[in-house]
Amino acid sequence: MDRDPTEIYMNSLVPMVVEQTARGERAYDIYSRLLKERIIFLTGPVYDQVGSLIAAQLLFLESENPSKEISFYINSPGGVVSAGLAIYDTMQYIKSPVSTVCIGQAASMGSLLLAAGEKGKRFALPNSRVMVHQPSGGAQGQAADIEIQAREILTLRRRLNDIYVTHTGQTLEAIEQALERDRFMSADEAKTFGLIDEVVTKQPAKDTK
Repeated sequence: MDRDPTEIYMNSLVPMVVEQTARGERAYDIYSRLLKERIIFLTGPVYDQVGSLIAAQLLFLESENPSKEISFYINSPGGVVSAGLAIYDTMQYIKSPVSTVCIGQAASMGSLLLAAGEKGKRFALPNSRVMVHQPSGGAQGQAADIEIQAREILTLRRRLNDIYVTHTGQTLEAIEQALERDRFMSADEAKTFGLIDEVVTKQPAKDTK
């Protein structure tokens, strides 16, 4: 997936945080500083590089303290399924509990990652929007190749449906119906559907172990 020029420009505007240390001043970009507090951000589309970066951050924080909670903030329109599943699998793989928080939007793969947080620790802010749908894709080339790609998309759809079933408590039939077309939800509707556990207006309490 090509990176949005606006995203590249915004990344150049990431603020720096300056801290005083015994050796003098030390500057961090804001996301690196938040990582020290076990906070990870997913902002913008999910593509391969983003998937690898977030998986690496999750693995690093687990190595620092496998029992301490990680906060994962999501504001994403979704993106590449394989990149999203790389993040999802890493969330399930590590021992550290991962709390998910939707700020802005969690659409497509973003909604799956939101639902994949630790049970009881999946949150959304009141004006967040959540959207679920089936995977989409295109193919070109020989008829046999197009058929192979179509089968792969159907396989991915079944796998994603199973993941939503696992984390929402909905039946497979209900998930298939909900994902047939774009389905947008408010934070309260996402809670009713089982994608999150609570709508919050204040930062939820963290596990301080």
